[in-house]
Amino acid sequence: MEAIHATTRPAGRWILGGYLGLLAALAGYAVASGDRRFTATGDSYPGLATSVAGLIGYFTATLAAAICLGALVFIAVTAEPDDRGVLDPASFRVHLLAERLAPVWLLTALAMIPIQAANATGVPVTRLITGGGLGSALGASEMSRGWVAAAVVAAVVTVSLRATVRWSWHAVLLVPTFIGVIALPVTGNAGQGPDHDYATSAVIVFATALAVLTGVKVSAAIAPPKDELRRRVLLTELAAGTVALLYGALLWFLLAAPGGVHSDYGRFGVLAAAALLISLLVKPRPAAAVAGVMAVAAVSAMAVQTAPRLLAHEFTAWDVFLGYQLSDPPNALRLLTVWRFDVLLGVAAVVLALGYVIGYLRLRRRGDAWPPGRLVAWLLGCAALLLATSSGVRAYGSAMFSVHMAEHMALNMFIPVFLVLGAPITLALRALPVAGAGHPPGARERLLWLVHSPASRFLSHPATAFVLFVGSLYAVYFTPVFDTLVRYHWGHEFMTLHFLITGYLFFWGIIGIDPGPKRLPFIGRLGLLFAVMPFHAFFGIATMTMTSVLGGTFYRYLHVPWLASLNDDQHLGGAIAWGSSELPVIVVVIALVYQWARQDRRTATRTDRHADAHYDDDLDAYNAMLRELAKNRR
Repeated sequence: MEAIHATTRPAGRWILGGYLGLLAALAGYAVASGDRRFTATGDSYPGLATSVAGLIGYFTATLAAAICLGALVFIAVTAEPDDRGVLDPASFRVHLLAERLAPVWLLTALAMIPIQAANATGVPVTRLITGGGLGSALGASEMSRGWVAAAVVAAVVTVSLRATVRWSWHAVLLVPTFIGVIALPVTGNAGQGPDHDYATSAVIVFATALAVLTGVKVSAAIAPPKDELRRRVLLTELAAGTVALLYGALLWFLLAAPGGVHSDYGRFGVLAAAALLISLLVKPRPAAAVAGVMAVAAVSAMAVQTAPRLLAHEFTAWDVFLGYQLSDPPNALRLLTVWRFDVLLGVAAVVLALGYVIGYLRLRRRGDAWPPGRLVAWLLGCAALLLATSSGVRAYGSAMFSVHMAEHMALNMFIPVFLVLGAPITLALRALPVAGAGHPPGARERLLWLVHSPASRFLSHPATAFVLFVGSLYAVYFTPVFDTLVRYHWGHEFMTLHFLITGYLFFWGIIGIDPGPKRLPFIGRLGLLFAVMPFHAFFGIATMTMTSVLGGTFYRYLHVPWLASLNDDQHLGGAIAWGSSELPVIVVVIALVYQWARQDRRTATRTDRHADAHYDDDLDAYNAMLRELAKNRR
């Protein structure tokens, strides 16, 4: 153990020294640039102290969040827990790294809430706090509200890491940590101006990949993996670095033009790309980790200033609220041909389809059978997901409630049915190799741990899935939540993932083939399915009869010229919600009855086999003996 500490202490000193050096460099840049970052947009200069605090605070919080996410990924990939799921000593050292940095993330995020508001309003942070204008400033600054969200997530991660040392909960914590990592980028440059739908989706992927690369590099330098696990770590780093470079280049071209390398923003983008390449190519792990930290520093310097494209562009309402123009009203042809490819969910649909096909082909090459119907169902679901997120359905759905409701119903009730019937978990368990004796657990074993984890059992329980499936419909649309989500592209991405996941969990418990949830008897599943229908019918009727407009502020500001009445469009959306739920229910009923009949046939076949083997005669004799003993006792 002492030897391990001796080899990792220099790595820790290297990383800490690199962080302090970059902190000084960023502070020097804030001093040298003076008020240039603020006057470029016509804002007032908040003073040197507030300006410097904003830059170094952004860097510190972003770096702490990145290391926390990367450490969780490192644990998820390399941990070798015992029979109780408790982490091994090497993974526990990385756990301690995340546990100690999570409070740093929390405290810095809390400090950045007033600092960001002060930078946005152009007054020193002390004057803003003492003058009583903090509340108004928070309402006017989207990034300040992003810091509030990051602080909430950081608090959850801080408490959770103190409360558990089990592998499954570290895997679950990846979700809130991911949300905390992207909370700031989606409220910055990427979420503003023309093409901000492309930029928002791209920055979600870029920020996640950069955080994973940096955090895994730091974790591997602090706790070097064993030889058997080194290849997994290298593959994770290579995948994250490649994705970060690709999506970073897309963001640079979307936001750095027309200034390019002639602006501070563009030069920092080039520096971030160079640091990423160094981090991937350099072999000494401490040096590679410091290069990853440098990339985070360069991205932080870009995030606190306005992108050149936004400075040079004359904004319209389309740019602010949608990111693109829709000159003509929707029709069947335009819904299919007006494509704005979603670089997050559209790519995910393609990757899911390719991954499934690879698993299917692996089984075929091995000589194992796999029902073609499952392959067809999965590919249909992926194709429908691609169509719903990247075609005119999404383009017009972001501007019209009626098309949005059609998109919602597809994501919540149509696509999950086909994805569940594809049985992806069963395919993965059959296609992935089994870790041999003496080898660390592989992807197959980790998938099994996750499927049987307490969080998975809770979320997939029929009662929980029913409440999420029905309750989220009312919680999103009949509260101010929809007014917020419909305003931003990240809100549309969130709604897409939320409705897709809740629909998958619900139908997983009803017609799912994969192992996992505690399933009701077939008659109970049928009853649960029909119990949903009145709630959807009431939602559709309520939406059709409302006089107020859901998301009315956003739709009025957008002011689509060829949309005559927002109320009529909402009533049409309610009719779509009311009438479109029947077709998926029919598909689910057919699948459920088919599964029921197959189980009955299997039971009958097993009974006949036992009868042919004279098992029933033995059973009858045994029951007769029990009856005779009961008579004697009486």
